[in-house]
Formats: sequence, structure tokens, C-alpha cells
Amino acid sequence: MTTRNAVDRLLTPKKPIPAFLEIGSGTGFAIGILVVWCILTYGGIIDPNFLPAPGAVFEAFVKVASNGSLLKHTKVSLTEIYAGFFLSSVIAIPVGIFMGSFRIVAATIEPVVNFMRYLPVTSMIPLLILWIGIGIEEKISVIFLGTFFQQIVLAADVSSRVPDDILNVSYTLGANRRQIVTRVLIPATLPGVMDTLRVTMGWAWTFLVVAELVASNSGLGYMILQAMRGLHPDRIFVGIFVIGFLGLATDMVFKWLTRALLPWAVIR
Repeated sequence: MTTRNAVDRLLTPKKPIPAFLEIGSGTGFAIGILVVWCILTYGGIIDPNFLPAPGAVFEAFVKVASNGSLLKHTKVSLTEIYAGFFLSSVIAIPVGIFMGSFRIVAATIEPVVNFMRYLPVTSMIPLLILWIGIGIEEKISVIFLGTFFQQIVLAADVSSRVPDDILNVSYTLGANRRQIVTRVLIPATLPGVMDTLRVTMGWAWTFLVVAELVASNSGLGYMILQAMRGLHPDRIFVGIFVIGFLGLATDMVFKWLTRALLPWAVIR
């Protein structure tokens, strides 16, 4: 393959690229960011009080990991986010599929759902603190409210885009309404539902950190807030990176589950 053909292939929309190039480009980009970070910090261009050096962040990570505080806060945050996200998903996804598939369901609940999903969840945190307190239940409630109505709308959109031709062919082959829902409609929506879960998990982490920053006595958000109050930017970066790696790991789990459970789905 000539250089021109290789470039054309890389610049053609949706064309696959070699695995080594896919891995290498991502790794190279990450290394490039690290190099720029090192230049800015070790070169004295930016004050370490604003941007700590990679070595300082690593030392802070070792310190909070060795004294057990990082593990403690991570366990609290994982418990809160997975509990709130699970409760939201098991209710919102079925409701969203039915809202996108049955006009009577959409006519009944869509106005309320669209109203609620535009309410800023962060503005409801003081009310939740008043009702529930600052314990784990409040964090779970924030995550639930932050993802629930968004998941309904996204799942409904996925369900509404299932082609009518598939349903009509199923009816022609003798399927009844129950079989249409369980064997055609739901399997057709599951790949999109997995994408919905991946997207809303990122939102869930945002809501969790905001809730822990406002009122909490444990969790990664609380650890970041305490580091800010103590003027420890290296520990702030530790908390940010831990959240990022946990989110990346969760995203990879979703992709693996999609490949394992939904072989008909197209994985990007």
C-alpha cells in the first residue's frame, strides 16, 4: 500500500485502522501530554502550587495509598455511585423503552420527564441535605436524580429508532405483541441502552463529586476538598486521576459486557 493510499484510508470516515496504529496513536498522545506536563513543571514555567510535577503527584499517591485513606475514600465513593446508578438504571431503562415504544406511555409521562430533566440537580442538594442529611443516602439520591430522567429520555430515543420494518416482519411471521416486545424490540434496543449506561455513568461521577464537595465527611470528592483547604494540589490531582481511572475501568467493563452479552452489537 502506498503512502497516499494509507493516508486516504486513515482519513476516510469509519474506515478501520490497524490495531497497532490504534494503540500507538492513543499511547503517543498520552505520552505527549505527559511530556508537556513535565516541561511546564520541571522547567519552572508554572508555579507548583498551581500545577504540581508528576513526581510530586506520584509521591502524594503513595502516601495516601500507604496510610489507607485513599482506599477508604474510594470504597465510599464506589458504594455511593454504584448504588445510585443501579437503582436509577433498573427503573429508568424499562420506563424509557416503553416510553419510546408505546405512544400512550409517552403521552402520560413525557411532559413530567422533560420538565424534571431540565432541573439542575446541584440546586436540589440543599433540599436533599435538609430531607436526608449528609450521609450516604443523600449522595445516592443525588446520583439517582441526576441520571434517572436522562436515562429515560436516552432509552426512549433508542427504542423509538427501532425500524418499523423489523416489527412488521415479525408480525408477518406470526409473532404476537408479547413476543415482539421480548424477542424483537428489547434485543434491538440493548446495544443503544449499553451506550446510554456508558454515557450516564460519566454524569453520575460528576454528580457524586459535586455532592461530596458540598456536604460530606468521606469519599473522593471530600478528599479533594480537604486537599484544597490544606493547599495540597498534588493530592487534588491524585483524587482526579483516581476518578478518571475508575471511570475508564467502568467504561471498559461496559464494552466487555456488550461484546459478551450482545454479539450483534457494533462496538466502537
